[in-house]
Amino acid sequence: MTTPAAPETDGARGILAPVRFGPALQVVLIGLIIVSAVRYVLRHVIGEAADQGPSGWIVLAGAVLLAVVALLQRFVPRRGAWPAAWTLVVCVLWAVLTLIAPSFAWCAVPLAFAVLQILPFWPAAAVVTGMTVVVIAAELRIAALFDPTIVAGPIGIAFATIVAYRALDREATARQQLLDELTSTQADLSAAQHRAGALTERARLSREIHDSVGQDLSSINLLLQAAEQGWERRPDAARDQVRAAADTARSALDEVRRVVRDLAPTELDGTAGSLRVAVERVVTDATQRGLAVEFRSHGEAGDVPLPVASAIIRTVRGALANVAEHARASRTVVSLTAQPDELRLDIRDDGVGFDARPAALRARTQQRRSTGRGHGLQGIAERIAALGGTLAIESAPGEGTTLSAVFPVSEGER
Repeated sequence: MTTPAAPETDGARGILAPVRFGPALQVVLIGLIIVSAVRYVLRHVIGEAADQGPSGWIVLAGAVLLAVVALLQRFVPRRGAWPAAWTLVVCVLWAVLTLIAPSFAWCAVPLAFAVLQILPFWPAAAVVTGMTVVVIAAELRIAALFDPTIVAGPIGIAFATIVAYRALDREATARQQLLDELTSTQADLSAAQHRAGALTERARLSREIHDSVGQDLSSINLLLQAAEQGWERRPDAARDQVRAAADTARSALDEVRRVVRDLAPTELDGTAGSLRVAVERVVTDATQRGLAVEFRSHGEAGDVPLPVASAIIRTVRGALANVAEHARASRTVVSLTAQPDELRLDIRDDGVGFDARPAALRARTQQRRSTGRGHGLQGIAERIAALGGTLAIESAPGEGTTLSAVFPVSEGER
């Protein structure tokens, strides 16, 4: 589940975007709209200053419309230009309503926080400045005498707010740069460790093959050459040499099988029957490294072929590594389900997600390969496809990720 640090399609890019207090802001905004509407009704609909025309009901209808638009925020997609469009609509509605009925000026406070959460700094600062002008104009319109505090107060509050959040913006940018540098360094270190591990394993296999299989093949060659030379003169000795060569060949075959078996993931302990325990061991290791992972097993997997078991272990290990590095997930579930005709592996997380469309996955794979970071999800899919299985990826920015690998089960394996 390789994902960028922050989804590029996320439309919430303000200083406060990482702070998830949208529901609290929504409650405050709705509450202030209701209180302002009640105040307007008491003073301008049923009070001494009651307006005999239809303007009072127009204001109340505008308040209801503003509340409805505010409630719709949770249903607005968090990608593209949708959050900015919602901000524009709600701010325009509030400005018109405030200019008609200054009772709604206090709604500017939660709206300003919403603007700072959605828009980048400079557009947000411009919108907050415009809201300040609207509040001043609305208050001056109903003031009997000019009051300098009506002008200085909102300007001072807006200026202090903008300066404070500008400092937060710079600090957040500097912190993000440090995190990017740290991530880049970790990626370089991981690539170096991967290369070192590959070289070490290559050297180990070279020694294994040279010291075992290579020596046996040399012995077989010498025995067969000796048997060929003495076949006519010493047939009994030649037959003994041929039998010795056959025994050495069987020994070499056993050694080759041992070397190949050792290439399987260590969690399997060389046996496919321990698949459930092996997957649980990988999950336990990830949990001990600080990842919140839950393992679920359904059905009895039985005697799974070793290549399939190895692919499942490597898929779980790689997926959990991606979750730990990229997903920022609070919960991950690994499920292994054995059905009569298939073996299914599901890995779900509630992290930041990513663009899982085929074109985006291909671009991501090419980028990983160009930087020497492996094949990512494309490599997992190729490994599974080579065994006759399929891999499905479901993800979207902000909606988590689900990996589903399905391997067919033959009659003999059942």
